Amino acid sequence: MGHEFLGALALMLVFEGLMPFASPPAYRRAVQSLATLGDGALRAVGLAAMLAGLFMLYATR
Repeated sequence: MGHEFLGALALMLVFEGLMPFASPPAYRRAVQSLATLGDGALRAVGLAAMLAGLFMLYATR
């Protein structure tokens, strides 16, 4: 399990780094727009991301 967790963490870091590497100005704008969202909207974005990740994980297993 530890090996799979580290692999998943490494893959997450790769995906997290794609947008700031590919387009720093677009990434900066996206982060600024997220900072202006209220708590409820930000939680909704987080929930949508988690559900999408769970669905993709389920679909590939």
